[in-house]
Amino acid sequence: MTQKTFLTPEGKKLLEERLDELKTILRPAAAKKVGFAREYGDLSENAEYDSAKEEQSAIETEILEIEAKLLSVVILSRSSIDTSKVSVGCFVKLYDEEFDETFEYQIVGSTESNPAKGFVSNESPVGKSLLGSKKGDLVTVQTPAGVSKLKVLGIRA
Repeated sequence: MTQKTFLTPEGKKLLEERLDELKTILRPAAAKKVGFAREYGDLSENAEYDSAKEEQSAIETEILEIEAKLLSVVILSRSSIDTSKVSVGCFVKLYDEEFDETFEYQIVGSTESNPAKGFVSNESPVGKSLLGSKKGDLVTVQTPAGVSKLKVLGIRA
């Protein structure tokens, strides 16, 4: 079974732009580097050739990964988000009892995760713990730093 890739419309656009950059700019540049390095002679002792081939391989791997994600993409549209409980795509307003702080996260797929910017993966400890909770629930989250207790103050699309 293929794992779904949850993306916002903006996240999908960024992924498509990255794929285009890889295919139209970085792939041809890497192929040129391999060609130039090949001209230096003996490939068994050619560090430039090895380096160029590694770069080319990394680009091809990233292309394949992005294409696979785009094949299994589920677009998180605001109109389809159920705000009766925490689900992928929604914004969750939380209160951290220990630190007496209120903050908001958007629950997103792992591709767009960036906790510093307020995007928490549905696969992260915080995201997993919040999924399915409702406004007013007190959620216990086990993180590498310890246990946190978060109160769900609100859910919106």
